[in-house]
Amino acid sequence: MSFFGFGPSADIEIVLDGQDSRKTAEIKTEDGKKEKHLLYYDGETVAGKVNVTMKKAGSKMEHQGIKIEFIGQIELYYDRGNHHEFTSLVKELARPGEITGNTSYGFEFQQVEKPYESYTGANVRLRYFLRVTIVKRLSDSVKEQDIIVHTLSQYPEMNSSIKMEVGIEDCLHIEFEYNKSKYHLKDVIVGKIYFLLVRIKIRYMELAIVRRETTGAGPNTYNENETIAKYEIMDGAPVRGESIPIRLFLSGYELTPTMRDINKKFSVRYYLNLVLVDEEERRYFKQQEITIFRRADKARRAAVAGEKRQTHHSMQHHKEAAPPPSLKPSEDNSDSQ
Repeated sequence: MSFFGFGPSADIEIVLDGQDSRKTAEIKTEDGKKEKHLLYYDGETVAGKVNVTMKKAGSKMEHQGIKIEFIGQIELYYDRGNHHEFTSLVKELARPGEITGNTSYGFEFQQVEKPYESYTGANVRLRYFLRVTIVKRLSDSVKEQDIIVHTLSQYPEMNSSIKMEVGIEDCLHIEFEYNKSKYHLKDVIVGKIYFLLVRIKIRYMELAIVRRETTGAGPNTYNENETIAKYEIMDGAPVRGESIPIRLFLSGYELTPTMRDINKKFSVRYYLNLVLVDEEERRYFKQQEITIFRRADKARRAAVAGEKRQTHHSMQHHKEAAPPPSLKPSEDNSDSQ
């Protein structure tokens, strides 16, 4: 195209404010590689400038207008033709005219709502990006730049423990207890397993963290299970009255916050999967859902508190102006059910 003179006659660059001092974060791409982008939170302003650099000195470029968009979208891999946009903001940078030299345009999307966390999964991707379009007669010039969004949660101190008695009648009776039901991404799962009755020969026991990604709805619902972590908590045959401690550090694993019914398109849930294997290789399991959340660091919490105080002050100024479940043998040998 450029040989015939139809190619792009200018380079487009998006430079975000404070990008030298702003934190970055990593996110997986579809092919499993990692990308690093600038990190933003809900309600933060996204501002910067767009630089248009002419490829040839003294050349000019006619255009039908220049715009920048801030987009949040969900892409389902089985439905790639449809991108579901949940946030879409547009700013006009220039009216139709002519660019005769290198030009910069400032932009600002004030206090942008970013309700969901950036996510790349097995069947779905949620991304935020800026898109600059120079509208031209033959083919538009387009430049995109991704950002990463993290959502922060502050769960109350009341965080009930999980305690459950499970068993197989007259064969096995155990009680397991986890210290909490909600964990932040750098937390530690602490628990205990008590053997109340043991009449089968157990070879080993393991605890797994399973991520379940659900896409679609109704009859078209699809679940993708992935075992994130596997931790052997016991090797050998326990006896009645024995208790096994559990201590699993989450910071070493690539976890995301729990995401429930995101824009009615997908969910990401986490389960603790307790698996017992007997000497005949039969597997028994019990699954328990846990909530994982991203906790704000101290500096971020202080900044958010300051913003809230400022907003409150301006508002004031304006105003003045069931039975125990059973432990079942698994139907197959997969430990990520």
